[in-house]
Amino acid sequence: MSLNRNEKAAVVEEVSAQAGKSQTLVLAEYRGLTVAQTDALRKQAREKGVYLHVLKNTLARRAVAGTPFEAAEAQFVGPLIYGFSEDAVAAAKVVADFSKTNDKLVIKGGAYGGKALDANEVKALANVPSKEVLLAQLLGLLQTPISGLARVLAEVSKQKGGGAEAPAAEAAA
Repeated sequence: MSLNRNEKAAVVEEVSAQAGKSQTLVLAEYRGLTVAQTDALRKQAREKGVYLHVLKNTLARRAVAGTPFEAAEAQFVGPLIYGFSEDAVAAAKVVADFSKTNDKLVIKGGAYGGKALDANEVKALANVPSKEVLLAQLLGLLQTPISGLARVLAEVSKQKGGGAEAPAAEAAA
């Protein structure tokens, strides 16, 4: 169904607003996907905070004009689904995970940080751990020396014959 001029302007405005607050754009060709498969992909995207939209390429070009995603305009060819995410890896992860189980969804490229990405770079971006995982790993690295120090102090206290262990040292361990 064809959109009139006002509807097209509204779509461009909506996508442009989403592009303005996103870090990543992923482009994938969806030719051959059934409606049920597309719905499953959209559901996964919503759960991960990814804005997924099928757009006419001319409308997509207008929407990303003046944004860092303008670098990927050369890739706006064919029937594409556009995935925007505020999280740097969420869109890439959703599309890459879905394409692993469905060969009809083909990653074509994307953009991140003002740089166009090819399909392999999008897949590499999808393999980066999420922000939460990276923060948890950092916290684990920071806690390791502190808990080791607490155990050593507790052991030294025991060997010196203090008899009573330092309760704070045990709590930290």
